[in-house]
Amino acid sequence: MIKLRRISFLVAALSTLFVLGSETYVHAGDQVEVLGPVGPHQPILTTVGSKRVIAFYTPSSDNCDLQAVVWDNTDVNDTTAARVRVNLSPGQMVQIDTPEQRSLNLQCGDHGKTLVVVDHEAFGDKKASGH
Repeated sequence: MIKLRRISFLVAALSTLFVLGSETYVHAGDQVEVLGPVGPHQPILTTVGSKRVIAFYTPSSDNCDLQAVVWDNTDVNDTTAARVRVNLSPGQMVQIDTPEQRSLNLQCGDHGKTLVVVDHEAFGDKKASGH
């Protein structure tokens, strides 16, 4: 339980810090969406089905060391958070699926300089522009 609260605090802190400094965001109702492309340490913030996602990366050579936290958007007790960590090569994509059969695709850009959401309209949301 303490671990999940730490993750929730990390999510809230990162969301606040990075969104304030981000230039590529969209308001979706009450929640801010950042679909990218973003640079190192900047967040991707979005909703996929009933899940909320914050993802960011740190550069590693020409790769993207991606970290994402996924949680149930309706969870008030902070018990559903899960963290995903993966190293992506340039052009490589990771797909995060939800129980509602919706997917979030995150792609590492050329030389690990960007991270972007791709094929976002496949689950009914706005698509990120550019790469």
